Amino acid sequence: MSIIELILIFAALVVLVVLAILTIKITRQYERAVVFRFGKLLGVKGPGLFVIIPFVDTIVRVDLRVRQLDVPKQTIVTRDNVSLDVDAIIYYHVTDSCRAIVEVEDYEGAIALFAQTTLRDVLGQNDLDTVLSDRETLNHKIQDEIMGVTEPWGVKADIVTIRDISLPENMQRAIARQAEAEREKRSRIILADGEFQA
Repeated sequence: MSIIELILIFAALVVLVVLAILTIKITRQYERAVVFRFGKLLGVKGPGLFVIIPFVDTIVRVDLRVRQLDVPKQTIVTRDNVSLDVDAIIYYHVTDSCRAIVEVEDYEGAIALFAQTTLRDVLGQNDLDTVLSDRETLNHKIQDEIMGVTEPWGVKADIVTIRDISLPENMQRAIARQAEAEREKRSRIILADGEFQA
């Protein structure tokens, strides 16, 4: 064998190894690969080993695990015109990999923006007492509205939780004064009741 033949054999082996690397793909148990051929959707592959045609097929990996999305703190005005700073957290997962990639450009960003507007809308329809005392019902209402929009995208909102509600300082002082007046009122009633019985 001549040196040229050895170089050609070595080059052929290198090309075969490179093609094998470009052709064979692996997805983990918790992810799927959406495959496109010349831009047309072929389907979903995975988990495990699969083969694509290099330079013709492209893949987009989709994580199927439950993910967390922080809804940033924002100022909301309640029905009784009280300003609140509210933030929330959403736990969601992808249920349909194809729709999550094809139906919406950035499902995580779209969920975050829609969650912000839904949080504002739902809390804005309620008064301060309801927002402070009935969080569980409000969480479910927000979750239902988010799920109605995200289901066609192949994404399910598992849990939506209002994480923190901050009152303005002047409102906190007013509530503290009201609570103090309520305690004072109860103590006077108890004192008067005790004097009446004595």
